[in-house]
Amino acid sequence: MISENLLKTTQGVKWEKIGIDKRAGVLFPLFSVRSKKSIGVGDFEDLKLIIDFCVETGNSILQILPLNEMSYNFCPYDAISSFAIEPLYIYLPMDSDNIPGEIQTYTNFDIVKEEKTKKLKIDFESGTWDTNSEFQKFIEENSYWLYDFALYKTLKDFFKNKSWEQWDKEYIEKEPHTLNLFRKIHAKEIFFYIWVQWQIYKQLKEVKQYAEEKGVFVMGDIPILVSRDSADVWAWREFFNLEYASGAPPDMYSKIGQRWGMPTNNWDNIEKDNYRYIKEKLRYAENFYDIIRIDHVVGLFRIWSIPFNESLKNGGLKGFFIPQDENLWESHGRKLLKVMAENTNMLLCAEDLGVIPVFCPKVLEEFGIPGTDVFRWTKHWETTGKFFKPDEYRYTGISTLSTHDTSNWKSWWDNEAEKMEKKEIIEIFDIRKEIEKKADKKILKDALKYSFSTRSVFSIQSIFDLLGLSDILKGDSSIWRINTPGTISNKNWTITIPVYIENILENSVCKEIKELINKANRLCQ
Repeated sequence: MISENLLKTTQGVKWEKIGIDKRAGVLFPLFSVRSKKSIGVGDFEDLKLIIDFCVETGNSILQILPLNEMSYNFCPYDAISSFAIEPLYIYLPMDSDNIPGEIQTYTNFDIVKEEKTKKLKIDFESGTWDTNSEFQKFIEENSYWLYDFALYKTLKDFFKNKSWEQWDKEYIEKEPHTLNLFRKIHAKEIFFYIWVQWQIYKQLKEVKQYAEEKGVFVMGDIPILVSRDSADVWAWREFFNLEYASGAPPDMYSKIGQRWGMPTNNWDNIEKDNYRYIKEKLRYAENFYDIIRIDHVVGLFRIWSIPFNESLKNGGLKGFFIPQDENLWESHGRKLLKVMAENTNMLLCAEDLGVIPVFCPKVLEEFGIPGTDVFRWTKHWETTGKFFKPDEYRYTGISTLSTHDTSNWKSWWDNEAEKMEKKEIIEIFDIRKEIEKKADKKILKDALKYSFSTRSVFSIQSIFDLLGLSDILKGDSSIWRINTPGTISNKNWTITIPVYIENILENSVCKEIKELINKANRLCQ
């Protein structure tokens, strides 16, 4: 059987733990949910309610976007640390006149984070934590990154939130005497940031335990890049190529390509340190996740690199791949995936969308790493141009209708799908004779049924597609989008479901989703 082949791959032991039966999952961004107890944004206690939603709907995988502490733009893929978790999401019983009580379509993260930070500082001042043995153990186990991160955060405060590249020279260059003196003077502020990460650690560990009890696997997300202005880059300058900004060549997302801005990794120096930077990231993530998604996995093979001084208006047009020698790409990616696969107990999955060399999916399959197959792009491009049939999907894959970087299914149908695509879909689904300009619940349900019916071992759908079966998401379908790549907007990464998660749990849509999953033989609970 094809499924049993997974047990023979590099990830065989992990597949034994997860199981090789087909599963269903939901992509549910934490910032998109509100409960009756959360303040301004979804929090770690709300993750338990999302896990309840998984149980009610028959989803045995909960996929969330990166939870790392974010930069000023609150993009989860532009984090200020590969380790530290965003305190915005911490659960805090609190009242605030500054945070709107009603659900907003788009979240104002600044206000919420400011208010929660105030409350955390009050709690910190009122406690005695320095003698707590569990706290001390947490500090010792995470000394690789924790001290540098807390020092970086305190320095950011000291320099009025300026980028580390704008600090005084001795702090940029990490002059030992200067930093030691700063640590003594600001010991309490540094200790505060360490304590905050401990509070987060405890809450997220509790979520992981809750998920295990409910039979739900939590899938985290590990970006291969980090913000230029981050604790990682400041502390481990040698691991990054600051002369380049990462991005992507022109593809289905953008005609001029993309410039993300994060520096590319200096893999030679990371290798000289025996990949400890990568190993430590995976080790810490294991505390919270069963499965980890490698974002932009093709970047491990070769990364689109744009000279840092290149004009921003050119997007990703003036970039090139590193390594520049195409003959090195496959071996480069294979080596890095081997390091990752051999140094974590989490099952690795991957996002392999965009311009992908032919060997990338081949290597993923060899390692037993599921790639991503999005319905609208899963076609026989070089021959008929027709959509894949369910049995033509990769078994070692994740089938889905939408991702966090695309429109939802209804919006794609309403605004992007070509007439010939709609015609073909109608024939595939055998649902009607006339092409509808606007997607209705029937065609969305058929699309979900189709994606669940593929031979992919996992079928993970966006919460915004699943809720499209209900009356919860009203108005223009294009509103319900998580991110538009290549754009800077306060509508990116801030979209919020307009009802409480408690109301969703009581909605008949849960039963409808479970029936779809059950009929597709993906009910694993």
